[in-house]
Amino acid sequence: MSNLISYDPFVDTGMDELFRGFFKPVRFEGTKAPVTIKMDVTENDTGYLVHAEMPGVKKDDIHVDIDGNQVTITAEVKRETEKKDGDKVLRSERYYGNVYRSFTLPHELDEALSEAKFADGVLELTLVPKVPVAGKKLTVK
Repeated sequence: MSNLISYDPFVDTGMDELFRGFFKPVRFEGTKAPVTIKMDVTENDTGYLVHAEMPGVKKDDIHVDIDGNQVTITAEVKRETEKKDGDKVLRSERYYGNVYRSFTLPHELDEALSEAKFADGVLELTLVPKVPVAGKKLTVK
């Protein structure tokens, strides 16, 4: 008796070619993806160290807000171009506008001891947690 071979109607019929790429995300030219600030957060003995990449941002356009254990970084990337007569833009991929990132840490932060430095397109935050206050005993009257 000869070997039996199972028949699969979807093999070698081009059906896989039909659906290839069907579930890939659609991209439209001209729409810009939301920009997020990429960062690394590490914890050490004294607190937290954050390195956030912010290319094309000026130091004066960066704002860092601390509210309890939540940190919010906002910045504005401004377009500075010199357009000459006769020039036409063939493709523009660089992002210009506002960027935003907010994250929460496990401990409340001390705003007075925390520091922010910006150099070479990288924002460095040194975040110091608040010292926990010991509870106070109350005398019962």
